[in-house]
Amino acid sequence: MRARARDLGITIGTLSVGPLNAITDVPGVRVGHCTVSWGEPDLAVGEGPARTGVTAIFPHGGDLFHERVAAGAFVANGCGELAGITPIREWGLIETPILLTNSQSLGAVYDATVRWMMARDPAVGIEDAAMPIVGECDDSMLNDMRGMHVEREHVFTALDSASGGPVAEGCVGAGTGMTCFDFKAGIGTSSRVVTVHGVGYTVGVLVLANFGDRRRLSIDGVPVGREIADLMPEDHVEGSCIVVLATDAPLSALQCRRMATRCSLGLAALGSYAADCSGEIMVAFSTAERIPRVSPALLPATRVGNDDLGELFEAAVDTTAESVVNALCMAETTVGRGGAVSHAIPLDRLAATMLRFGRGPLAR
Repeated sequence: MRARARDLGITIGTLSVGPLNAITDVPGVRVGHCTVSWGEPDLAVGEGPARTGVTAIFPHGGDLFHERVAAGAFVANGCGELAGITPIREWGLIETPILLTNSQSLGAVYDATVRWMMARDPAVGIEDAAMPIVGECDDSMLNDMRGMHVEREHVFTALDSASGGPVAEGCVGAGTGMTCFDFKAGIGTSSRVVTVHGVGYTVGVLVLANFGDRRRLSIDGVPVGREIADLMPEDHVEGSCIVVLATDAPLSALQCRRMATRCSLGLAALGSYAADCSGEIMVAFSTAERIPRVSPALLPATRVGNDDLGELFEAAVDTTAESVVNALCMAETTVGRGGAVSHAIPLDRLAATMLRFGRGPLAR
C-alpha cells in the first residue's frame, strides 16, 4: 500500500501544513482528473497502450473568464510547453482553468477546453477569445503517444469532476505515465500555512513530476538516489515538470512571478539542474481578489509588502519539494509501451534510508 511522505515520517521544512496538505487547502481551488489507462504493452504503435490522462486546476469556482486572478510564470528550462504563458506574462492574469496532459495531446486538450468553455458561456469567442493554459510533459516511455489517446470526453471529465477536498496523487490524470528521478511518479501536492502581517494565508502546490536523474535525488538532504540505486528503467529520459502554485495571500502579478521562481528552488533542492531537455515551468496565482474583465472604475490594490514575502517564499520552496516527494511515494509500479517498466520507489527502503541519515519520527 502506498503512503504520502508525512505518513512515512518525512517532513520538508518547518512550516505547518494545511488540513489536507494539498493545493485545495487554498480556499476555492478545485482539482479534477481523468485517467486514460488501458491496453497491453505489446500493442502495435499507434494502437496503445494508453498510460496518460488529463488534470484540471481551477483557481476558484466562479466565472473565471470574467473574474480573473493575478498570476505569474517562470521557466527554469524551456524544453517543454505551457500554452497560455504569453498572456500570463503580458497581463499578469489567469482567466481559464489550468490543464495538464502529455506532450502530443496539448493541442487536443487546448481545443477541448475552448469547446467546454464555449458550451458554458455564450460570451466566449464573441466577447473575447479563450486562451486556455495547458501544460505538458513527455510520457512516451510508458504511453503510446502516437496513438493520441486523450479525447475530448477525457478533458470534459477532468473539468467537470474538479472539486475541493483531497487530491488523488501518483498515477492519476496527467501523471499516469510520468517518471521522476527514474522512479514512477506523476501528480503530487502539498500545502503550507504562513502568517503575514498577523494574518494566516495558505500556499498550495500541485506538480506534474517527470524529471530528474536518480543519482541526484535528495530528500530532506538525504542522498536517496545513491542509496537506492537499483530498480532503474531500461531507458532514462530527462523529462519535464509543471508546477502550479496557488495562494490566498494578496499578491501582485510580479509577486506571483517571484513565487513561481521560488518553486524552481524546490525542484533544485531535490536534485534538479534543469537539464537541457527538461521543460521545468512554474505558474503561480493569487486568489485574494477577482479582477473583472471590464473595469468601470479604478481597481483597489491591497498587497503584501515585498519585505514580508520571506515566509511565502519559504512555503513555495518547501511545498514544491514535498509535492514531488508525494508524487514519488504515491505512484505505483507501471508497465507500459513495449513492456517498459517504471518502478515505484520502495517505501520500506525509503523510510529506512531516511532513518539511517537521522530523518523520520524514530530519529527525533
